[in-house]
Amino acid sequence: MKHIDNCSRINRRTAIQGLIGGTLLGGLTDLAMADSGYPSRQIRFVVPFPAGASVDAIARMLSQRMATSMGQSIIVDNRPGGNSAIGTDIVARSAGDGYTILMTATSQVTTPLLTPVNYDSIKDFTPVATICSNDFVLVVNAATVPAKTLQELIAYAKANPGKLNYSSAGTGNPTHLAGELFDMQAGVKTTHVPYKGGGPAVQDLLSGIVQMHFGSPDNVMQYIRNGKFRPLAVSGPQRLATIPDVPTFAEAGIKDYELRAWYGVMAPKGTPPDVVARLRSEIEKVLALPETKQRLNTLGMDVFDTSLDQFATLLQSDRDKFTRIVQTAHIKLE
Repeated sequence: MKHIDNCSRINRRTAIQGLIGGTLLGGLTDLAMADSGYPSRQIRFVVPFPAGASVDAIARMLSQRMATSMGQSIIVDNRPGGNSAIGTDIVARSAGDGYTILMTATSQVTTPLLTPVNYDSIKDFTPVATICSNDFVLVVNAATVPAKTLQELIAYAKANPGKLNYSSAGTGNPTHLAGELFDMQAGVKTTHVPYKGGGPAVQDLLSGIVQMHFGSPDNVMQYIRNGKFRPLAVSGPQRLATIPDVPTFAEAGIKDYELRAWYGVMAPKGTPPDVVARLRSEIEKVLALPETKQRLNTLGMDVFDTSLDQFATLLQSDRDKFTRIVQTAHIKLE
């Protein structure tokens, strides 16, 4: 009995010591993070696209809220060029200390497939957070294309080879790769017509110069509503709330077709986990605000919040998918 009591006292004493030790260790960890002082100076948010682009609008929305919460100014540094390669390279070569971060998009993995770059789109960066995403809507000119469904469009394309042209926001842009993926999986051949941006691509569909476009919802919705464009399918896993009658590609008969554009934040490789955690925490605060969802919806996007592991998986899976499309379609920059 005395032996059991002694063991109990020893076990209780060990447990208490462990609890005190754990508490002290936790306190020291918190103190160490606090002593790191991050952020203690201005943060640079590099945007590899021009001012006014969707990526820029998202970065400015985030930076304003984060600066207030973090107590440090955050400047948005637009570094366009090279199909986003110039700005992305600046971040890849920056110190991994959390003071230079990248507002990136699907171009993170598509640009290196077509443009010579000095960085690895995955290995040279640390994922921080995904922000939002948008699906694409396959639309046709309602006055020039008789097809009312995706299957009717496929039948029309097969019966009229070389007659269907689709516009994109540029060679290698997701709106281009969406068209190439459609050709591959539908077994048809349409002609790609690249433009310098989504605006001109939509305008030439409106005028009838081209017949098809894989557009972001914000670029095509007004023409869907006024009957100028006929939507046939959406590229994501679910239907869009704004056009609930339009099926996904899978529902319309192309089972393996799924493609979406995403936007996210990355840091240089080697950025400490506690700094990544702080940045991620601040971003999640912004994403939780109702006005953030409303603002993104006006841009045709939805909040797209993933774990760090899911973000890393997305980067690799998208690079694999787009590599397959580029190689199969023999896409090269002109």
